[in-house]
Amino acid sequence: QVQLVESGGGLVQAGGSLRLSCAASTSGFSINAMGWYRQAPGKQRDLVAFITSGGSSTYGDSVKGRFTISRDNAKNTVYLQMNSLKPEDTAVYYCNADLIEFRGIFYWGQGTQVTVSS
Repeated sequence: QVQLVESGGGLVQAGGSLRLSCAASTSGFSINAMGWYRQAPGKQRDLVAFITSGGSSTYGDSVKGRFTISRDNAKNTVYLQMNSLKPEDTAVYYCNADLIEFRGIFYWGQGTQVTVSS
């Protein structure tokens, strides 16, 4: 009942920045929370940042102070501004979201690759 499409990934050098976007299509339903997760090779999928419908955000410990999550409810889009990137940030970044009408059922995008070189 929701489709998510990520964009903005790419290759950057350590210390650089990227801005990821995730646009949601809901077939008329309303987005509740949205978040970003990442998965590096050989690692589990971990929380990067999460934002509620009211704009309250939560960050994973490894990105606090460097990444910022935001959303534009009129566009059904969530953003992730990534600054001071490190090689250990290299991963596939996935967007997720749930719906007000079906709260607690989360949907995932296909992911976008972020590679940080040293």
